[in-house]
Amino acid sequence: MTKSELIAELATANPHLTARDVELIVVTVFDEITGALARGERVELRGFGAFTVKRRNARTGRNPRTGETVPVEEKAVPFFKAGKELRERVNRGKPAR
Repeated sequence: MTKSELIAELATANPHLTARDVELIVVTVFDEITGALARGERVELRGFGAFTVKRRNARTGRNPRTGETVPVEEKAVPFFKAGKELRERVNRGKPAR
């Protein structure tokens, strides 16, 4: 599902809100999550999951085209861990292996 599809579904499910209002709500929520992660904070949505930032240490990588070694700087990577309720809902109805 894309962001525009999410906005369209929410607007359909909430006819008392305009599509413009729904778009503003969705963009605001995403901006707040992004801002919190940029500040190094953890964002937890009960029943859905938690967003955190993990640090990747600097390392020596390799250019796959030339084989040349290149330094890769330290970086921050967003990480999502699904909550128990989300995992259960996703797996509900799936046949056991």
